[in-house]
Amino acid sequence: MKIISWNVNGLRSVYNKGFLNWFKKCKPDILCLQEIKAAGDKIPADLKKIKGYSCCFSHAKKPGYSGTAVFCRERPLNMRTKMGLEQFDSEGRFLRLDFKKFILINVYLPHGGRQKEKLDYKLSAYKELFVYLKKIKSKKPVILAGDFNIAHTESDLARPKQNRDNIMFTPEERKQLDILEQMKFKDSFRIFHKDGGHYSWWPYMASCRARNLGWRIDYIFTTPSITKKLAAGFILPEVMGSDHCPVAIRIK
Repeated sequence: MKIISWNVNGLRSVYNKGFLNWFKKCKPDILCLQEIKAAGDKIPADLKKIKGYSCCFSHAKKPGYSGTAVFCRERPLNMRTKMGLEQFDSEGRFLRLDFKKFILINVYLPHGGRQKEKLDYKLSAYKELFVYLKKIKSKKPVILAGDFNIAHTESDLARPKQNRDNIMFTPEERKQLDILEQMKFKDSFRIFHKDGGHYSWWPYMASCRARNLGWRIDYIFTTPSITKKLAAGFILPEVMGSDHCPVAIRIK
């Protein structure tokens, strides 16, 4: 089974850049999207009826903002769009699908603001996420995918020293991913790749992507019974269309 997660930075934008062709060639079993920035009739009609897939959306109340989506071959048993934090839920940042053998959660965590003006909101969202995960983790194995807006270690960004006190790499933020790992959620990519130089997001400025001056802030975390079945964890930096690229896992 192949699961892919991608912050598309606008579903309509990436659709106009060949998204559907890429999707059909890639043939994921599950595709999680973040920052779709579209709702209802604003989503291209053929994205709602891809042959062989069910599609689920969590829209933001604010037009053209945030939002998440999942496309899956297996029809989910249940879908939920609320985690329990009002602002977070109203921005369409959470999408949970229950399947027969596991629970999939697709999240788009807040950025926090360049001047850290929304860091408290970001940390509150993480706190609520941890409470939620503790409640459901014993029910079924969990796959947690999305844009976490945090580079965890110095190996996860090109210039750690220059960014030590910047948003997405502050000690308070990095600690959140420490907590997640203490809860037995495994960073799937790091099982297979221990070195640096692998990123999933690049600033638009100064040809950062061409120079590979990026950050790894998109993850797929798995609980132990799924972690044991992982066959691969990888990043697809050659896939264009967004300032992020897809990240993926294969499960035996």
